[in-house]
Amino acid sequence: MPGTVLLLAAAPVGRGCLVDAASVLPVLAAVEPAVLSGTETANVVELADPLEPQAVLTRLRAAATAPGPLTVFVAGQLQLDRRQRLPHLALARTKPATVRYTALPWHWIREELRLRPPGATSLVLDLHADAETWQWLRSHPLDSGHHHTVHGRIAPPPGRRAVAAPTYLKAVATILRSGHRPPLDELHQQALLRIADEPPGLLLAGGGPAADDPHAVISAAVQAGRHGEAESLAARYEQAAARTHGPGSEPVLHWSEVRADLAMLAGDPARSCRVWLSVADARLAAGQPVDAPAVEAAVDRAHHQWGQVGEPAAARELGLALAALRSRVPGRREGALDHVQRQLRQLQTQG
Repeated sequence: MPGTVLLLAAAPVGRGCLVDAASVLPVLAAVEPAVLSGTETANVVELADPLEPQAVLTRLRAAATAPGPLTVFVAGQLQLDRRQRLPHLALARTKPATVRYTALPWHWIREELRLRPPGATSLVLDLHADAETWQWLRSHPLDSGHHHTVHGRIAPPPGRRAVAAPTYLKAVATILRSGHRPPLDELHQQALLRIADEPPGLLLAGGGPAADDPHAVISAAVQAGRHGEAESLAARYEQAAARTHGPGSEPVLHWSEVRADLAMLAGDPARSCRVWLSVADARLAAGQPVDAPAVEAAVDRAHHQWGQVGEPAAARELGLALAALRSRVPGRREGALDHVQRQLRQLQTQG
C-alpha cells in the first residue's frame, strides 16, 4: 500500500524567528519519496512556511485519513499561547501576542492522528523552543499521542539574535539520501551522532501502541470495514468507564469522542455530529471553560460533521443545537456562528 509523507516546515517571519525551518525542505525533497516513507511508493505533501493554522489542519486531516503508513516530518519552533499556556507550532504570521490565533495548536496534531491504525504513524521532529516554552517543557512532556512512533529533538533557544538551523532533520535527510531507510530508532541514533557537537536538548524517542491497547482492536475492525463491531466495542468501553469512574468523567468522554470519530469513519455524519455535541455539553456542564482545547475541539468537530449532513430535517435539528453551542463556544475560526446561522436560514426554505 502506498505511504504518505507530510513535510511541514514553519517559523515566524521577522524578529521572532528562532530557526530557519524551511532550509531543510530542499534536503528532504532530494530524498526519494519511497525512502522517506519506507514503502515501495509514496505521496509527498510539502508545507513551507504556511500562513494559516486552518490550512495546515486541512492538509494534516487529509494525510491522517489516507490509507497506508504515514510519516510526518516537522521542523519549526514551539511557543506557548498567553491564555492557556499550551504549546503551538509557530507559523509565518505568529507573534507572541497572537499565538492562539496564528499558530497551530500542538494538540491538533495529536487529535487528528488519534484513530490511525496502530504502528502506521511516525513523527520525526526537529523543534526549537523559546525561553518560556523551554522552561515549560522541562516539566510538561510534549504529547504527540501514545499510539505513534516519535523521534527527534527539541532544542533550547539559540543565542541572542541568532537563528538556528534544523540540523537534526538535515542529518536525517542526508542519511536517507543514500537510498536506504533504516529503522527509525536506528536512524534517530545516526542523526544524533552527526550533531553530537550541539547541545543535546530534549530527545524524543520511542512510542507505539501497547499490545493490549483496546484502540488497536477497534482500529483493526475499522480497517476491515467492520464498523458496527468497532462501535459496539467503543460503547462497551464507554459503559465500563462510566461504572469505574462515573458518568461525565474524562475516561467516559474519551470513549464518547472515539465513538464520534467512528461514526465519521462509518459515513454517518449526523450521528458523529450528535455525539460531538453531547461531548461539548458534558464538558461545559463539568465546568470546563469555553476556550478549553477539548471543548473547542468538540464543537469544531461537530460543526465540521454538521456540514456533511445531507438530510434537511436532521441538519435543521442538529444546526439549532450547534448554533446554541456556538453562541457560547465561538472557537478560533472567525465567523463560525454566522456560518451556522446562514446555513440554518437556507435549511428553513428546504423541505
